[in-house]
Amino acid sequence: MLRSKVLGCGAYLPEKVLTNQELAETVDTNNNWIVERTGITKRHIAANNELTSDLAVAAARRAIAHAKVEVEEIDLLILATSTPDNTFPATATKVQSTLGIRHGAAFDIQAVCAGFIYALSVADNFLRSGQAKTALIIGAETYSRILDWEDRSTCVLFGDGAGAIIMQACPLELNANDVGVLAVKLRADGRHYDALHVDGGVSSTQTAGYLRMQGKEVYRHAVVNLTNIATEVLKDAGIEAVDIDWLVPHQANLRIMKAVADRLEIPQTKMIVTVDQHANTSSASIPLALNIAIEDGRIKAGSLVLLEAIGGGFVWGSALIRW
Repeated sequence: MLRSKVLGCGAYLPEKVLTNQELAETVDTNNNWIVERTGITKRHIAANNELTSDLAVAAARRAIAHAKVEVEEIDLLILATSTPDNTFPATATKVQSTLGIRHGAAFDIQAVCAGFIYALSVADNFLRSGQAKTALIIGAETYSRILDWEDRSTCVLFGDGAGAIIMQACPLELNANDVGVLAVKLRADGRHYDALHVDGGVSSTQTAGYLRMQGKEVYRHAVVNLTNIATEVLKDAGIEAVDIDWLVPHQANLRIMKAVADRLEIPQTKMIVTVDQHANTSSASIPLALNIAIEDGRIKAGSLVLLEAIGGGFVWGSALIRW
């Protein structure tokens, strides 16, 4: 019997930084309004010649180096993104080629802000079943390309970035200190399709479109659904919330993050918060947060880490990992 474990993590943020003060010069908003409602102070914006695949490759290379694996070992590459380079082929195949991976499978997953959790779940199943041995999971986005920069309700919330982890199959030890992915849960409810969507697409408008959001509706469902699915994951793993070392939520909005932590009765001192540094980077936000917490030493060997995210659709998920 096998379990998947995380070997390494890497991240990349574009060089260009857009602060709240700079946004206030072009749209009717101000720094205090943004910080009070979201916790965001700045976001990174991809350069004109930077594609989602470029961000993904940069994060992947750092994850590979951190995990101390060779690219020849990677036989599964999953890229979570809702801003692919092209409609097709899958952006994952471009990343695979650029990294020099010449075997195994490579494909995209589109689950918006929950994309990284969905990708992690798919990789976990591949590894536990023996269909793959070493997986590269990436979340990468260039949301600046689908934002209406005159809509202050959305343009202040998002940024560009990428994060990646390396996962590998390992023997299941069945003891209290067994490392790896302990439990994962995924959910979807398409009745709320229009609450968070892009108003364009190949089949509908033949344009990329802009991101549109019903903020109050998203907030309400996010708090309830994330609390419930995280509770389910903990129950499946036989772990109490009090035993969690770190909660790593999707970095969308600090108010949502705090509300979920409170409902789970996890102290906010145990919550990894990076939304202030890079805003909502959709599928990239969790691995970006993981990378920062690993680099500064908060997440270390043996840490119990609870992940959770929700995105347009609605789709949502949670995972529990012992580092």
